[in-house]
Amino acid sequence: MNDKSNDYKTRARRMVERWAGKRIEKNPRQPSAEMYHQREAQHPFMDQDADHIVEPQKHTPMLDKCDVLVVGGGPAGLSAALSARRAGADTILLERYGCFGGVITTVGMETIAWYRYEGTVDSEGIGVEMEKLAAKMGGTIKWPYNDSECLDADFFKIVADHLITEAGVRPYLHSFATEVIMEGKVIKGVITESKSGRNAILAKRVIDCTGDADIAHLAGAPCRKTPKEEMMGVTTVFSCAGVDTEKFLQYTRENPATYADWGQTWDQETTGKEDHLPSPYLEKEFTRAKQMGLMPKHIDTISGSWSALSNAGEATNLNLVHMNGIDSTDVKDLTRAEMQGRRETLYALEALKAVVPGFENAKLRNFGMTLGCRDSRKIIGRYSLTENDVKTQARFNDSISIFPEFLDGYNILILPTTGRYFQVPYGCLVPQSVDNLLVAGRCVAGDKISHCAMRNMMACTVTGQGAGVAAAVSIKEGTSTGTVDVRKVQDELQHQGVRIW
Repeated sequence: MNDKSNDYKTRARRMVERWAGKRIEKNPRQPSAEMYHQREAQHPFMDQDADHIVEPQKHTPMLDKCDVLVVGGGPAGLSAALSARRAGADTILLERYGCFGGVITTVGMETIAWYRYEGTVDSEGIGVEMEKLAAKMGGTIKWPYNDSECLDADFFKIVADHLITEAGVRPYLHSFATEVIMEGKVIKGVITESKSGRNAILAKRVIDCTGDADIAHLAGAPCRKTPKEEMMGVTTVFSCAGVDTEKFLQYTRENPATYADWGQTWDQETTGKEDHLPSPYLEKEFTRAKQMGLMPKHIDTISGSWSALSNAGEATNLNLVHMNGIDSTDVKDLTRAEMQGRRETLYALEALKAVVPGFENAKLRNFGMTLGCRDSRKIIGRYSLTENDVKTQARFNDSISIFPEFLDGYNILILPTTGRYFQVPYGCLVPQSVDNLLVAGRCVAGDKISHCAMRNMMACTVTGQGAGVAAAVSIKEGTSTGTVDVRKVQDELQHQGVRIW
């Protein structure tokens, strides 16, 4: 038998073996760096009721463990993670997007504290520290009408990375918390979904900084939600390039706007002292564009503020396109609003180009990565802040910080120009029914009007820092978030530079 016949038989045998499923060893003469992967798992299937899917029992791999797990990396989450780590806790910060910064970086809302007109007594702590560090690193531009800073949204991603790295917080980006791990009424961690699959992170304490009280809701803590017809609107924030900034500033000097102009299309409540203050506001310009036929007359939600102007001819944080009746915990509403907002931005841009001097050659530079959401779930807490609290300088024995009398929302605008402030109680961070879970950010406990204050980014840093310290102190003292000694929490907060009283 010749060599050709032997070679044929060898190939034929190997072919039959492959068909039979026999594993064939790699040819050492053809090395490969690729790895073979095949997922072995039971898959979800349809029940007899076609409206439901059955998921088989599964074993979830452990991704990590820590003392304090902070879910959500916006202003509240950054403050919670940094303060917990500085108080000695091994801390993980979990974020669903590819950067930290939340509303600043993913929405493009660059004015973390634009309310600082003369006379303001402001909060102190990590929020102010973040702002100062961004300025020191060259990542801010002065806000037009007072001493506040506009944060460069993209540069703040670097600022946040620096803060997290320097503090020794352990970061996880591109990770969505989809379920909680409970032992009775005590939270023990979360389940995450990411490109690495479904994994678990165990923690001694969990801080919900999702903005929508997602973790508290999943854990079974009672929450409330304003009907979406009454919720504050969501915004598509965008930025422009090609703006003649000096020409535009000359126009604003010749056509000044004040906070009294904010109420042209709705009834606005102020104390009166706000009305004469200068404001970076555009509304009559869009009314004129409608009269020129550049915008559909049925669109009545395009107006609002501008903020930062760069030497490169960029106008960023254009907070002009608003949509009402959107529930930011409803994926259908979010999808509709994202697409509607981008569509209506084109109307806003055409109006700017035609009506506003300096914008004649402007072009769209970018949208925020996601919608700016102001209003959704709020927890029912040990204590719920009230309208009276935020309007009458409330004082609390369990204060974790102060916040100026600044309300913005539900057609209310009150600026803290008389030095008034209220104290923020620890109780509004503590959800009912679930232990070792704290909530910080815009979803803390309170009524609609107190939400006008607590939803603001600097207020979110206040509750975030309070939650981070309380979580760390409770571990150190061997208590829980529900029984922690608030005096020791206050001592650590003051050590970190927070003003309590």
